Amino acid sequence: MADRKGAPPRAWQRMLSGRRLDLLDPSPLDIEIEDIAHGIARVARWNGQTTGDHAYSVAQHSLLVEEIVRLLAPSSSAEDRIAALLHDAPEYVIGDMISPFKQALGGDYKTVERRLEAAVHLRFGLPHTLPAALKALIKRADQVSAYLEATQLAGFAEGEAVTWFGRPRGIDCSRFDMTPLPATQAETLYLQRFFAIEAARVNEMNRKTG
Repeated sequence: MADRKGAPPRAWQRMLSGRRLDLLDPSPLDIEIEDIAHGIARVARWNGQTTGDHAYSVAQHSLLVEEIVRLLAPSSSAEDRIAALLHDAPEYVIGDMISPFKQALGGDYKTVERRLEAAVHLRFGLPHTLPAALKALIKRADQVSAYLEATQLAGFAEGEAVTWFGRPRGIDCSRFDMTPLPATQAETLYLQRFFAIEAARVNEMNRKTG
């Protein structure tokens, strides 16, 4: 929809922090962790087709992925864990589209997602492109999370989930509480985890330079 008096369509979104984020050319200066946490705590995984009194949010999913990364790679750095926690951060703007729909949309969606991801990485001091080993680790954790969500929340039979997401290996699936949380609680937990990891990252950097 065009803006008033035939102006080009609006390509920015106002955040609750007061920032105005250009969706097509996002600036790291307009990205705040509080906006990310607020947004993804209110974005439902699986298009909301999950059991429970609340939607299973992208924020809760991100916390799970970061926890799985720590279990798979106990020696991972705080920077690695920040990257895991932020792996779906662009979804605070573009939402969480299920994989089949992403594939149907193709390149345009991916272009916007990559620009947002690059801006998020720059904002929080991560490499523009994550190292291949770290990307693979986060991807594995993401697939374990998807398996858990699919079988415990989204109605997938175990065999079907294994077909699409693989069987988790080296992980005790019974250790995770998959109960969907209220949005405000998921937001709070996400922010608490971010600031805890960020403090650890500062300490790691100080030890290296000290």
